[in-house]
Amino acid sequence: MEARVDTTRLQRLARSYAETAVFYAAIDLELFTHVSRGAGSIAALAQAMGTTELNAERLVTVTLALGLLELADDGSLRNAADCEKFMVKDSPRYAGAWMTFTRAEVPDWFNLTERLTDQTPPTELGMYADLTVERARKYHRATASIGMGAARRFCRHVDLRGRRRMLDLGGGSGAYSITAVQTFDGLEAIVLDLPPVVVVSQEYIDDNGVADRVTTHGADFINDPLPTGCDVAVMASNLPIYSAENIAKVVQKTFEVLEPGGEMHLIGETLNANGVGPVDAALWGMAEVNYGDNGSGGRAHTVTECIGYFEAAGFVEVENVDFVAGTLTRTTGRKPLG
Repeated sequence: MEARVDTTRLQRLARSYAETAVFYAAIDLELFTHVSRGAGSIAALAQAMGTTELNAERLVTVTLALGLLELADDGSLRNAADCEKFMVKDSPRYAGAWMTFTRAEVPDWFNLTERLTDQTPPTELGMYADLTVERARKYHRATASIGMGAARRFCRHVDLRGRRRMLDLGGGSGAYSITAVQTFDGLEAIVLDLPPVVVVSQEYIDDNGVADRVTTHGADFINDPLPTGCDVAVMASNLPIYSAENIAKVVQKTFEVLEPGGEMHLIGETLNANGVGPVDAALWGMAEVNYGDNGSGGRAHTVTECIGYFEAAGFVEVENVDFVAGTLTRTTGRKPLG
């Protein structure tokens, strides 16, 4: 007997914006922080959040349904494990700024039809075309904590013992460079990013006390020369910002400046080999249509394409592995000796 086809999935998609809105409201009202600090009932939460009990009940009902809150055995409210770890304010892993990072873009998404039918050629850098220091500072206030978490994961997955100098392409806050030199003795790093960004990179480098081992280099890695003398390169979390031609170009340029035997790691949101999913990677590619006056040239890239960029550049021992399952992968390769 064939399964009955209905509109349930389509209706969920049509109203999924409401789930996002509830999550934003929970962050604004510090729901997860109050629960973590002992507000385990609707009445206690209403008082802590400054809402009526009816509105607190509404918010709790949805966050329970979404699995953001849970009921303890005694009937009190508690945070789901991920909300307790990442959504409690003043926690060192608090990710509220990252979760609301794209909030200002919500109206653009509801004008997507107009954007998709605009025939104007995109700009190469999209949102980065007219970047200022203050915009870069705001951007990295939102992304630095999540970047540090990814950098710690990278240093657990990749053994850089014996490497001397790392090139951090589009390094932003310097999270990967800072964490790498703190993890591996003798390693130095260069954070390469656009000139307004490296002003902010230097602030994070100074704050983390690694200015003696991490330097900055202001440049556009697509069009400007890359520093030489590095035996490892990392390009993390900016893959969908660029076209296939530009990613291939950066990988080729990196291959050319790496020391023989050097390695490169490209970490980003990638589609599966057949181009179908995951949704997160597909949506990051779609988001590029909203950036800049005419969108950027960025798009979602498949695992197969990423491997191809490396092989075409001349890297050997190329492979792609999960970095954060369902979200990020890591493509890696080695430059041959001689």
